[in-house]
Amino acid sequence: MTEPTRPAHAGPPAHAGPPAEAGPPLTVRYFAGARAAAGRTEEAASASRSLDELVGELAGRHGERLAAVLRVASFLVDGVACHDRRAPLPAGATIDVLPPFAGG
Repeated sequence: MTEPTRPAHAGPPAHAGPPAEAGPPLTVRYFAGARAAAGRTEEAASASRSLDELVGELAGRHGERLAAVLRVASFLVDGVACHDRRAPLPAGATIDVLPPFAGG
């Protein structure tokens, strides 16, 4: 038994989700050395991505100085430490970039 084919003009199936860039943007907040490297305290980034993908976008946007900080930074997603950098980020989430801090 074969599946019926859909005509080319039928569009996406009814169960298809929203486009990949849909939803509220992410908010990225930079602290300490990350703020200095990015040259800003906060910025928006497109939704529907993992932390690894977001880090790649931010490094490409701001250059090697921020890329170096991002390699050693910790990240909070809506105030919770993120340990799975490949998990999808919730749309509209706030991502805090925390470089290693000196002192005690």
